[in-house]
Amino acid sequence: MKKRMPLPGFALSFGFTVTFLSVIIFLPLSALALKSSELSVQEFFQTITNNRSLAAIRLTFGAAVIASAINMVIGLIVAWVFVRYDFPFKWWIDALIDLPFALPTAVAGLVYANLYMPTGWIGQYLALIGIDISYSPSVIILVLVFTGFPFVVRAVQPVLEEIDADIEEAAAILGSSRWQTFWMVIWPTLRPAVVTGFALALARGLGEYGSVIFVSSNLPGKTEVAPTLIVTKIEENKYAEATAIALVLLAASFALLGLINIWERWSRRHEA
Repeated sequence: MKKRMPLPGFALSFGFTVTFLSVIIFLPLSALALKSSELSVQEFFQTITNNRSLAAIRLTFGAAVIASAINMVIGLIVAWVFVRYDFPFKWWIDALIDLPFALPTAVAGLVYANLYMPTGWIGQYLALIGIDISYSPSVIILVLVFTGFPFVVRAVQPVLEEIDADIEEAAAILGSSRWQTFWMVIWPTLRPAVVTGFALALARGLGEYGSVIFVSSNLPGKTEVAPTLIVTKIEENKYAEATAIALVLLAASFALLGLINIWERWSRRHEA
């Protein structure tokens, strides 16, 4: 007797999946590519290779990668603390981790702009030692750290909870140091989750707009990020140029995420 599955059959499930992905993902991406095709090849390359576009794309990727790398380290430490230790108000602080998910990014941008202005709570003390990071790439990175921080923590936390403490005790009994135990026993299990959190934070940072417009001066070639440039092009009714920049940003994002996935699969095969 054929076993009855709790979910619909493959044909129905696959059809629903393809339809949903087509409406939500493939059609918008196709429209993006179609709109950018209104430009000639020469116009397309002129749009994406002029100094303003290149500077915006470099700043976008540079800030997103740096912020994601910071989140990868801090997020791992925070997840470790929440899983391995008990302390007062743990549940309340744990709930605050998800605040960037619920908080409008524009609010985060306003808060950070006020904090790091020369007259702000933090900026006034930095000004005393001659440091001014207001409306600079540095504060853009800080905002991206804030918006992407929960991704690493929430990706690593459940994996850490599943690691049996007996494995660490066994490694210690065999004479491994704490660093050797972490690097040889714990890290191989955590690495996929850490890479996943990094990739999610990176994707969030590449498309971040709401918070960045408040902390950067949006100066072309200096503090203007690619999403801001795209919005500027739209406001100038240069829709084809806006989609061309968006298409390059999308292609570069896919390429970077693809490289991360390829590296992760290679690492797993190499370890096996």
